[in-house]
Amino acid sequence: MHVLILGGTTEARRLAELLEPEPVRVTSSLAGRVAGPRLPVGEVRVGGFGGTDGLVRWLHAQRVDALIDATHPFAETISFHAAEAAATAHVPLLALRRPGWVPAEGDTWHTVGSLDEAAAALPGLGSRIFLTTGRMGLAAFAGLRELWFLVRSVDPPQGACPPRMEALLERGPFTLEGERALLARHRIDVLVTKDSGGAATAPKLTAAREAGVPVVVVRRPPVPDGVPVATTADEAAARVRAMAAPAP
Repeated sequence: MHVLILGGTTEARRLAELLEPEPVRVTSSLAGRVAGPRLPVGEVRVGGFGGTDGLVRWLHAQRVDALIDATHPFAETISFHAAEAAATAHVPLLALRRPGWVPAEGDTWHTVGSLDEAAAALPGLGSRIFLTTGRMGLAAFAGLRELWFLVRSVDPPQGACPPRMEALLERGPFTLEGERALLARHRIDVLVTKDSGGAATAPKLTAAREAGVPVVVVRRPPVPDGVPVATTADEAAARVRAMAAPAP
């Protein structure tokens, strides 16, 4: 059995580890947008497929028996390409999605549907913004000339950026103590984040709650209709094993 994992996430790497000792061939595919990514065990390919048609050709050529979409919850384009390609190639598809974050008592969240809506919500909330939505999409905030931004990302920002900005190049996981110190040191009064879920970057939400800092949360896009979802790597691995099990 050959399983293709569309990865780049912690859950994707964990799934590859769980399947590696199985009698299953696992190939992990990374988009290649991050320099020096953390590589999973097993076979790895880097780069796009050339859209839906390219992915269909790859599935056929490599005799893929199951496709796992374990990309970032905001990698909307590849998720829809995966759904279309799996249907065309008649390959079973499973989405692996970590649960989203849920506000706790004491949180002040402003939930929006896009980065543009996040930018529109900022005036009036504060003046020193901790922007943790990644290096892509900073153009949405480029027109906010009166606000100061601390932009945290793995790689340097590209394209249009806010004119008053400091880049902080770091990779999670992050600690609560570190996030508390960061908010205090930079006098942050608004946090902007995508609802990525997971524990690696969640401490910033706790630090913001403790400091009384409002949070603008960008709602994650939906999984394509009809695609089954697993919420943990263990659950996804169990489903793959069930696919690989010989018929009684």
